[in-house]
Amino acid sequence: MSINSIFQFLVPKDKKFFPLFEQATQNLVILAETLHEAVNAPKGKRDEYFTKVEELEGIIEGIAHKTNLELSRNFITPFDREDIYSLITAIDDVADYTYGAASRMRLYQVEKITKSIRKMTEINLEACILIQGAVADLKDMKNLKGITDACKKIAKLENKSDSVFDKAVADIFENETDAINVIKYKEVLSALETASDKCKGVANVLESIAVKHS
Repeated sequence: MSINSIFQFLVPKDKKFFPLFEQATQNLVILAETLHEAVNAPKGKRDEYFTKVEELEGIIEGIAHKTNLELSRNFITPFDREDIYSLITAIDDVADYTYGAASRMRLYQVEKITKSIRKMTEINLEACILIQGAVADLKDMKNLKGITDACKKIAKLENKSDSVFDKAVADIFENETDAINVIKYKEVLSALETASDKCKGVANVLESIAVKHS
């Protein structure tokens, strides 16, 4: 048994941080799912989905704030303090940019949702589901392989998102004649691509934690 494992065994069972992580990732999946539903909904119904995305982003931001408050109040933590901060911040970043994509669609009144936008929201939803599963595996540190496998899948999804983004932008410049629409679509696609990058950022933090406890 490693020193880390012995320490983990001796530390009292965490009742503060893991529930907050679980709440954050659960809401993150719902947020990503809601945006994916929005881009597949009729134009007249999208606004209610966008409103829900905004509410969920606010909830996740609140959970991140509460987690940081708990860090300042608690001497004993389930794993390194900087990793707790990095993980909740990375999760919050995914929520921020997912909401950013929804906000741009709403503010810029993007009427036609392209296949590329739908595909990127689908990719990000899949990545968020993997994040939720990997964060759940942190609780007892017994399925470290599951965490690293999820991280590899998230990295592949991020690469896939990059490919979809590059092709979508090339198609816009080639086929879109309205300069305003070019700007609108590029802004939305950029926010979605950044959200995918932030998912990989969560995976990097998770992988680092798993390595430290292996």
